[in-house]
Amino acid sequence: MNSFISGLKLPSWVPVRSGKALAAPLLIIMMLSMMILPLPPFALDIFFSFNIALSVIVLLTAMYTVKPLDFIAFPAVLLVSTMLRLSLNVASTRVVLTEGHAGPDAAGKVIEAFGHFLIGGNYAVGIVVFIILTIVNFTVVTKGAGRIAEVGARFALDAMPGKQMAIDADLNAGMIGEPEARARRKEVAQEAEFYGAMDGASKYVRGDAVAGIIITVINIVGGLVVGMAQHDLAFTDALRNYTLLAIGDGLVAQIPSLIISVAAGIVVSRVSTDQDVGGQLVHQLFNKPEVLSITAGIIGAMGLIPGMPHVAFLLLALLLGGAAYLSEQRIKKAAVEVAVPVAAAAAPEAEEASWQDLMPIDMLGLEVGYRLIPLVDKTQGGELLRRIKGIRKKFAQEVGFLSPPVHIRDDLELKPSAYRISLKGVEIGKGEANAGQFLAINPGMVTGPLPGLPTTDPAFGLPAVWIDHHLREQAQTMGYTVVDSGTVVATHLNHLITHHAADLLGRQEVQHLLDHVGKEAPKLVEDLVPKLISLAMLQKVLQNLLLEGVHIRDMRTIIETLSEHAARVQEPNELTALVRIALGRAIVQQIFPHETELSVMTLDTKLERLLMQALQASGPDGSGIEPGLADTLIMQTEVAVRQQEKLGLTPVLLVSGPLRFLLARFLRRAMPQLKVLSHTELPDSKTIKVTSLVGG
Repeated sequence: MNSFISGLKLPSWVPVRSGKALAAPLLIIMMLSMMILPLPPFALDIFFSFNIALSVIVLLTAMYTVKPLDFIAFPAVLLVSTMLRLSLNVASTRVVLTEGHAGPDAAGKVIEAFGHFLIGGNYAVGIVVFIILTIVNFTVVTKGAGRIAEVGARFALDAMPGKQMAIDADLNAGMIGEPEARARRKEVAQEAEFYGAMDGASKYVRGDAVAGIIITVINIVGGLVVGMAQHDLAFTDALRNYTLLAIGDGLVAQIPSLIISVAAGIVVSRVSTDQDVGGQLVHQLFNKPEVLSITAGIIGAMGLIPGMPHVAFLLLALLLGGAAYLSEQRIKKAAVEVAVPVAAAAAPEAEEASWQDLMPIDMLGLEVGYRLIPLVDKTQGGELLRRIKGIRKKFAQEVGFLSPPVHIRDDLELKPSAYRISLKGVEIGKGEANAGQFLAINPGMVTGPLPGLPTTDPAFGLPAVWIDHHLREQAQTMGYTVVDSGTVVATHLNHLITHHAADLLGRQEVQHLLDHVGKEAPKLVEDLVPKLISLAMLQKVLQNLLLEGVHIRDMRTIIETLSEHAARVQEPNELTALVRIALGRAIVQQIFPHETELSVMTLDTKLERLLMQALQASGPDGSGIEPGLADTLIMQTEVAVRQQEKLGLTPVLLVSGPLRFLLARFLRRAMPQLKVLSHTELPDSKTIKVTSLVGG
């Protein structure tokens, strides 16, 4: 037989579960069995003791969690514990009604203990205590926790779009990677599901309180009927036996229910920090010596009033005064340990000027005011350096070359909360970031205003408000995109680096690009530079592409196209046009990521003919365009661009090949968001839909 069992194999479709996975189904089956099958008093004692232990475990777990999602199983635990109490109520009711005539210990020692020792065997006191516990649980704890869970669920759902936009902003700025972004999105969804589940689970606890009252009344009335009619007990004996058993049974169930309800209130009412509830209470209530000293003085004065319990008040005042003294001494000791004495350095003797005094200009520079120094200081928890590394990495992956490092230094001439971004020593952007506050950016669909300092987003010019940290959740709920001060600086820096990519591509960066490509295709690079074109010519072509936002990741295609045409074409703009045709698929995908139909603007036939005549008369730079024609072209193009943006479309102007460079260069300053494409750059797999006509 043993050999048969050992050789028996389960089919492959039968899932193998661990003991932990079987615990929940077995518990549910056990609870249903308790409602149907009779249990002996000893088994009831075991299960009632387990119920009390379970409630204490849940309460302590709730107190030691740092954030609500750390106890994400709590709604299910709430439901299971409620069903366990109801199952025990049904099982104990059966024993009380069938064996209650034998005496107060008929339903087990636990119920007897709660009926005798906790209420002194007085059923009137027991009824009052039971009613008070039920009222506290039902009208105060459970109702408050349910309301908090309901509001939390609504706020969590309303704040999801803002939180998702903040995650996308961090991802686009390179401050986080795709795995971390997925984890954050999952956490946002779990938070909304958790509060929704808590809102529903709290209804079970309220129902449990009502059921406890009804079951207790039924036990008392049913016990009187059974005791007097079936067991011939006197009214007073039946009332005493069955009332004590019913009250003991009710208290055994209500006390764990109250503990679980308190745990639910703790979980849903706490604010997520890096401390548990106990740490928050001790740190925030008893960490200020001024508060403790004043309280000690008030309590001590009350203890001196005639008729007051002097010992209790004065003893408490002494304890509070001692706690205030110890807290003050601890704060002073911490301040002394943190303070670092600064020795005055002797002024060095003046030296002769030398070439070492000539400092090279930083390609990229970030200067910050003294209040923003913690953002760039690792020792003070600043994460801006890590974010800048992420920005450079993301820039290299998307644009196609590694930007120069960003040199950061403090500048006392700036405002305390100001910063300045420079390129080759020239300022290209500036702004202010209030450390310790959050910037709530209005993306255009918020539900109302926020109290704070109005401003504009330095990167994209959107209206925004600087708010305090306690308004962060409210702002996200109202549809604002909320970011911290470090993210504001990082996003602005990322925007400027991308916008000035052509200026950041120097000869050294181009040579690094060639060296990188040459590792895999050395012959391809050798045949182009310097045999066909110079390094300066290649740099000019790449800068032309970057000026119009075209990424240069596909260096192989660029080099192959230049090698094919450089023997007969040496003009940089013409070479750029040929490279753009070769990169047509990538350019279109960059502008229209997932669309097969391209919604574009085109020129009116008459206007296009006039521009072709101006191009032939003035040359490729377009310097001979008449002022009237230039003003008309800009005005009508701006109207068409606004129409495209109202439709939610990317403004793209489709023109003939000879006009593309002229119009792109001419319209870039007035409308930097406009993309100008030629017909030869569009892949055959795309269809064209003309949505606006410029000059029509």
